[in-house]
Amino acid sequence: MNFFALIPALLTVAFSAAAMPAAAQQKLLPAQSSIAFEIKQMGVPVQGHFKKFDAQISFDAAKLATSKVTFTVDIASATLGAPEMDVELPKATWFNTAKFPQAQFTSSAFKALGAGKYEVAGKLAIKGQSHDVTVPLAMSQNGATTTASGVLPIKRLAFRIGEGDWADTSMVADDVQVRFKLLLSGMGKL
Repeated sequence: MNFFALIPALLTVAFSAAAMPAAAQQKLLPAQSSIAFEIKQMGVPVQGHFKKFDAQISFDAAKLATSKVTFTVDIASATLGAPEMDVELPKATWFNTAKFPQAQFTSSAFKALGAGKYEVAGKLAIKGQSHDVTVPLAMSQNGATTTASGVLPIKRLAFRIGEGDWADTSMVADDVQVRFKLLLSGMGKL
């Protein structure tokens, strides 16, 4: 069979595929999203944020048992907004980004709490340490955009963030509040 004889068949397949509706792909909109953290240094709140992160999402409010999310944060993108502090964050004492460039959350279960609120159980891995966490999550929709937001409290020492002299919690508190506001596209109705 020559190539020219295949052209009508190829065109039929191409037009058929173009006419089929594409399944909406669930995506994180990183430019419109934020992940911030707050610590206390000598009792004074210090805020920072991560500039680079991504997620793989498969969420269906009607099928929570099959819903999944894997969230990855580029730890080297952390900033406290002060160059003298930012230069310390990648060092081994703090995030050790040379050895552990990413933090990752992988969900294991979603639980509906009603009124757009959920709990997402999973593993959080930072700096080679992995712990079970439950992430409180509020979701809302505005047109084609879904917003997922919440605050995850963690203990920095459980993840070996701030070792040596910096393990002293009178200098830098152990409690860290991780705040996130994630805008998503392609989500089904909540």
